[in-house]
This record gives sequence, structure tokens and C-alpha cells, in this order.
Amino acid sequence: MRATVIAAINKNLSNAISLIETIDQKTYINVTVAPYYSSIGSHIRHALDFFDCIIDGLQTNEIDLTARKRDEIISTNPEAAKAHIYEIQQKLTSFVGVNTDYLLHVTDNLGDGKVTIMYTLESILAQANTHATHHYAIISYMLSTLQVNLEIPGFGYNPSTPLPKREGI
Repeated sequence: MRATVIAAINKNLSNAISLIETIDQKTYINVTVAPYYSSIGSHIRHALDFFDCIIDGLQTNEIDLTARKRDEIISTNPEAAKAHIYEIQQKLTSFVGVNTDYLLHVTDNLGDGKVTIMYTLESILAQANTHATHHYAIISYMLSTLQVNLEIPGFGYNPSTPLPKREGI
């Protein structure tokens, strides 16, 4: 596993820690933003679920992205979310130097039922990282709606987004 992939993911996960350390509990669990009325905590939990599915399925080579834990403690307790992020980062760091020259069976529901697709570990981790960024963008929208101003450089933006196009958080 290339260290650059893990470093990029861990940097992105560290952005979630920065967010959690910056907002209060009330903001973390607020469910008043339309149209989905979800909380920032639920988006953090959802992004972490994706990583959990990958880590949990590695031993059997059966990663099921539909088998999410949906641990509500992570959705409602910022300290539990931070602890879980640190745990995921530690596990991901342990992958550096591991042979990834094999295919993994990854199951997901693309809209018409479950389907299994072949991935490399690097490709599914890259997808998980992009998925987290997507949810960070939703969180940024929620923070804006709640009129919570904070600055975490790059939070919610794909790294390929040109810097002049990045506004807001």
C-alpha cells in the first residue's frame, strides 16, 4: 500500500477531527437543516461507516458497503466520533507496506439491488476518501445554513477543485 494514499486519507479524516473540535455538541447533533434534516454527526458517522466496512471485510476479502454499523453513539457524541477516527487512522497506517496486488470483492447497492465489483485496496480506499469529502461538502452547506463560520482549509472540496473556485469554509 502506498503511503501517499494513506497520508491523504488520514489528512482528510483529520479535517473531521478539526471540525469536531471547533463546533459545539448542539451544532453537531442539530437536525433542523432542510431538505434531509440530518445532523453533522450523522454525516460523520456515515463517512466513517464506509471505512469500517472496508476494514472489517479485509480478512475475508468480502467488503460489503451495505453492512454499515450505523453506530448512533458516533452520530451524537463528538468525543466518540473523534476516538473512532483515531482508531481508523491507526488501522489505515498499519496498511502501509502491505501487498495490495490482489483484487477485493466489494458489494454495494447501486439502486437495483446488491452487486459485487472487483477493486484494489487502494481504489476502494480512494473511493472512501472521496465519499467522505462529499459528506464534508454537505456538512459545509449545513454549517452555512446554521450560520456557523469556521475555517478548515479545503474542507468539503475535492483536491482537484481550483483554489479560486473554493469559497466559504
